[in-house]
Amino acid sequence: MLTAKSLFQEIIDDDDAFRLFCSIAASGESQGGWENARIAALVAPGMRELAPKITRHGADEDKHGRIFHALLRKRGLEPVPVPPETDYTMLLERRGIGLAHEKLRGDEPLTEHDVIVYLAHSRVTEQRAADQMDMLVTYFGDHPELGKAIHMIDDDEANHLAYCHEELLRLAREGHGRLIQTTLRESALAEIRVYRDVSLAVMGHMGRILKWPRAKGAALAAGIHGVHAYERLAGWHRMISLRTPERRNALGGPVTPAPAF
Repeated sequence: MLTAKSLFQEIIDDDDAFRLFCSIAASGESQGGWENARIAALVAPGMRELAPKITRHGADEDKHGRIFHALLRKRGLEPVPVPPETDYTMLLERRGIGLAHEKLRGDEPLTEHDVIVYLAHSRVTEQRAADQMDMLVTYFGDHPELGKAIHMIDDDEANHLAYCHEELLRLAREGHGRLIQTTLRESALAEIRVYRDVSLAVMGHMGRILKWPRAKGAALAAGIHGVHAYERLAGWHRMISLRTPERRNALGGPVTPAPAF
């Protein structure tokens, strides 16, 4: 039976597929670490109180990248180049979502508008990351090779999502509600398209590595398009809602170390 668990099991069991999966994941996390570090360095002068939390966010993302590289090393595998069509972060930037890397490479301080855009974009992408990690924990939380790593990353992603909710709600109370809602909606609608395209590209590469029959590839593609249709119709609303999180001040302390990795 074709299920998410069976698909990931195939990927985990095959060295070449696992190497591509971890390489894509590590690249995205490392890119997120760089982005957050630059945002912390350039954060708007009137919002400097956010800098330690943004720094913590970036340090977590860097840690996740190291964890995925460590999982490769445990198998004696080296990372592979990430195919451009599977580069989620790059494709989002091309759609104008988030802060442009050209701006982050400069020295000009960010504006309040920039920081709000960053937080709204993060709220959407962290929802996706948290959902994916929750799924992996459900299926592989007790896996001897992956369990500890995915539990650690899952906990961090829950913190990141809570931080985005909390800060956006605070900024909404300060009068930025219209900008936040507009940016959340634009980000969510762009993200679901990028997620569809990246999912199709990743499954295409996995299908070639694992030699999936054409019918299996077609069924997976149909499933991905079906998820996109649902998200385009209604599912995106869940990605833009804001609520007071159970975890308060989730990024208010130092990054949790990962000594085992």
